[in-house]
Amino acid sequence: MQGTVTQPHVSSGGNIRRGITRARIVGTIGIIVATLLIFAITSRVGADKVSVLNIPQPGAPQNQPLFRIPLPTVATVVVIQGLLGVAGLYVALRQPLRWIAAYVSAVIGFAFFTILLWAVAGSSVDLVDVLARVVRLATPITLGALAGLICERSGVVNIGIEGTMLFSAAFGYIAAILTGNTWLGVLAALLTGCLVSALHALLSVNFKVDQIISGTVINLLAVGVTGYLRGGFISPYEQSSGATLTAQALPGLPIPGLAQIPVIGPILFNHQPITYLMLILVFVINLLLFRTVWGLRTRAVGEQPKAADTVGIPVNRLRFWNVVASGLISGLAGAWFSLESTFRFDDVMTSGRGFIALAAMIFGKWTPLGAFGGALLFSSADALQIKIQGFNFGLPRQFLQMLPYLVTLVVLAGIIGRARPPAAVGKPYEKG
Repeated sequence: MQGTVTQPHVSSGGNIRRGITRARIVGTIGIIVATLLIFAITSRVGADKVSVLNIPQPGAPQNQPLFRIPLPTVATVVVIQGLLGVAGLYVALRQPLRWIAAYVSAVIGFAFFTILLWAVAGSSVDLVDVLARVVRLATPITLGALAGLICERSGVVNIGIEGTMLFSAAFGYIAAILTGNTWLGVLAALLTGCLVSALHALLSVNFKVDQIISGTVINLLAVGVTGYLRGGFISPYEQSSGATLTAQALPGLPIPGLAQIPVIGPILFNHQPITYLMLILVFVINLLLFRTVWGLRTRAVGEQPKAADTVGIPVNRLRFWNVVASGLISGLAGAWFSLESTFRFDDVMTSGRGFIALAAMIFGKWTPLGAFGGALLFSSADALQIKIQGFNFGLPRQFLQMLPYLVTLVVLAGIIGRARPPAAVGKPYEKG
């Protein structure tokens, strides 16, 4: 008699899933994170503590918010993390592959929210200001991700975005203090980004140098050159000029009418110029990449350069100029550091944001809107640690400062899922 055969569990995509899978790892990590946060809150925060989230009225005094949302700290965290723990159990058992990225994002986002509630237990916080900081701090990450996206969609790996940002921040600041005009500093930063990216394009596209090595050289060169400029020129010039420096950081430009809209106004319409440009570029590049001839050709040379060449598309020329164009965006990100966020230049002031930008690009599946979403996720960690510096609670400051890099590690480790890059990325093209 023929025995009964047990069919293995098959996913919706037809893949057999046995043993240790990514879904089970993600679900288990989610359960562990939820359990640890619940334990930390219940053991460190009194059950009577209330965290108040203020929604301010634009233009009104801070002590007269539009809404006050009191949340019992312990009960709110237990409910949120309990639901995430249950969802993690479902992900681990049923392994719905489409849920993994959304679930990991929810775990990270609500972990940050839990830490915020913990920090302000017994006090209050301006929630709109936190969200506005998230958008503002996402500016260099988003711009770096867009620059990397244009390169990689063209088939060129560019890990030199960090160095390009640093070069642009330094030379943009030097131009600003020499001319006394911050906008000329921004222009200098853009030109610097173009020149540095042109060097990368020349090495990787024309001379067929390994693209990882070319980007690494730019990063190392940026640290050395900008460090020398700061010690040998910038600091002495600032000391000799004293209070006579006439340039200053780019001003805030609240949009009349729109900036007064409750909640949305301060978050989207009360920023400085480069942040506005970042928000515009996300949608412009998304339109160009997926709705124009340039975008079609760019994606073609990144996926099938030989096929693109057969129909008359100049593969290496397009790659070269796309890399140079990405330098404009990286230069704008560099200008944000030294001319908008603050008006000064410090050694390695980019702090790895170029590498985090590449992680945001991967998180967003090489799409502008997805990269922007990834940048917001990373910048929320920065906004959190800045906002709660004045509160005294159990987590050390160093732990909060490492959160953006921890999230980057999670993304690059492939826990969220396998992101498929353009097929020809990193492969030099030889015509004929």
